[in-house]
Amino acid sequence: MGADRRYAYGAAAGLLGDLILGDPRRGHPVALFGRAAAAVERVLWRDHRGWGALYTAVCAGGAVALGAAATRAVRRSPAASVALTSAAAWAVVGGTSLVREARTVGRALEAGDIEGARARLPHLCGRDPQALDADAVARAVVESVAENTSDAVVGALVWGAVGGVPGLLGFRAVNTLDAMVGHRSPRHRRFGWASARLDDAAGWPGARLTAVLAAVAGDDPRGAVRAWRADAHRHPSPNAGPVEASFAGALGVRLGGTLSYGGRVEHRPVLNGERGRPVEPHDIERAARLSRRVGLLALGVTVAARVITARAVAAGAKGRTS
Repeated sequence: MGADRRYAYGAAAGLLGDLILGDPRRGHPVALFGRAAAAVERVLWRDHRGWGALYTAVCAGGAVALGAAATRAVRRSPAASVALTSAAAWAVVGGTSLVREARTVGRALEAGDIEGARARLPHLCGRDPQALDADAVARAVVESVAENTSDAVVGALVWGAVGGVPGLLGFRAVNTLDAMVGHRSPRHRRFGWASARLDDAAGWPGARLTAVLAAVAGDDPRGAVRAWRADAHRHPSPNAGPVEASFAGALGVRLGGTLSYGGRVEHRPVLNGERGRPVEPHDIERAARLSRRVGLLALGVTVAARVITARAVAAGAKGRTS
């Protein structure tokens, strides 16, 4: 069994495991990595970009090295290779937890429990929920579903197709480091710079694929492409912009606008403002279903790309030796 087929079977099994099982409530590998990264930060932290770059290299490089060592250890056993890829994919893909949390907030809003919805919102994003009304909470959830479809599902599958298990683990490590130190707090403004920039670079291909697939799988493909082209560049994030704009157009809603993080107010541009309507609580379920469709399409696209590339390389090598 070739490496491309091993990856294909393992990635499919890992995504299926996420769909069925979701994330474990205790002992999640990403949480374990987070605790290890926090310990490294306590040792290496300096208010300096260079030390932050070293921290990023140690943590992300360690995850990639672990994946490479594990891959070498099982390379002679197809079954073990598939099992390793499956476990890695399950560990780094978080689509089920994302959809579950979104639907929890959506059910609270549909029941009129705004306080319950506000209390649950921090499980999805870091916004200040207390000043948000029902529609604003719903908008925050839809935006989080869109962005995290890229970060928690598609981006991981892209890098898994490129680099196998090391790619899966490396992408999740980079994404986790950005969440830990990549924000603009006084402590991490310089120390987290390298993690934030590396996350932007690593997330670039997955964000564009997510935007494309949202247009393909959404209710309004033309609207998704139109919003992406018109508004994505106006978003402060180079990766969240295309994803949120495409989701907004696909769902026919407006995203963006004023929001608050940790007491800091941001006025972001409105995405799909000319054609979209305000987000309503029932749009959360629509966004969750779109996220599911995008994740499944991403699995198919990335696996097919890996298989086709591997076979093309093998055919080229065979032609050179014949």
